[in-house]
Amino acid sequence: MKKWISGCMICVLAVVLALSGCGKKPAAPDNTAGGTNQGAGGSAGAGGNQAGAKFNIGMVTDIGGVNDNSFNQSAWEGLQKLEKDTGTKVKYLQSKSDSEYIPNLNQMVKGNFQLVWGIGFIIGDAMKTVATQNSNAKLAIIDNVVDAPNVASVTFAENEGSYLVGVVAGLMTKTNKIGFIGGMDIPVIKRFEAGFKAGVAAANPNAKLSVNYTGAFDKPDAGKAAAATLYNDGADIIFHAAGATGNGVFNEAKDRLKGGKKVWVIGVDQDQSKMFGDDVTLTSMMKRVDLAVHRISNDLINGKFEGGHTVVLGLKDDGVGLPADAAKNVPEDVLKKVDEYKQKIVKGEIKVPES
Repeated sequence: MKKWISGCMICVLAVVLALSGCGKKPAAPDNTAGGTNQGAGGSAGAGGNQAGAKFNIGMVTDIGGVNDNSFNQSAWEGLQKLEKDTGTKVKYLQSKSDSEYIPNLNQMVKGNFQLVWGIGFIIGDAMKTVATQNSNAKLAIIDNVVDAPNVASVTFAENEGSYLVGVVAGLMTKTNKIGFIGGMDIPVIKRFEAGFKAGVAAANPNAKLSVNYTGAFDKPDAGKAAAATLYNDGADIIFHAAGATGNGVFNEAKDRLKGGKKVWVIGVDQDQSKMFGDDVTLTSMMKRVDLAVHRISNDLINGKFEGGHTVVLGLKDDGVGLPADAAKNVPEDVLKKVDEYKQKIVKGEIKVPES
């Protein structure tokens, strides 16, 4: 497996944070078939002499949509930053159902996009089909590995980052009852669950973890109902890995806060305190999808695209972890313990389970 060099990641991370910001909301999609965003062109038009001015790079969302406050949104922010940096024209197609994955991917491939991203594990089969039928096309996928010479695959060690927020939850729970809400029961979400469970157990063997899978990434009402069940059972902290379904977890926590009951949510993929507020967001398990999308797309512009390879990003690459401002709600002594566990994972002293 090919790994990124940590130092490079830190440098790029600083630029990403400075220019784009993790919490920036993407433009809303229009209502045309496939959810096409009119993002092609934009500020890139002023950069005619920029390196990427002759390139078109697009992405196809999974059913969570580009405004999921999670990995689809993060991927789009990575492309928007690429547009500003290089003059590349970027665009997305929003998938409203599984049946739209292949048509949306094909629409971009046949529309002269030099690179087409598929965002999310569940797009894997569709991307394999499109890659096989269009051997000259260049494609890339987040959260899955597609065995094809023209596809670059990016996965993350979600279990490692989730272990750290598990430590936070284990040390900060007052009820010794903690919840995990997943979207679909698929390998990438099982990595979140496994790492979180291990982190909670390491920090607090007396804590009980309850798990609930909603079966969807685009159902906030289901997330709210699942959260209500766990909070009613005594959980005071819930970690979600459920895409837009997780929005409902935050909504439930805010409703309880209004009623005088303080509970916490641990966000996912982005620093979700920027979307939902510090009053209910304990911290977040950052997953730098934006960084990966920007870097590999930029490699293509520079003639370095590597199809048939998989990049795996973990703690030592700064591909996962807590946000820089975690100290807003997490005490210094807890963050010190988190860093101790992080160093042990990076050094190989702790092997975090994936399932």
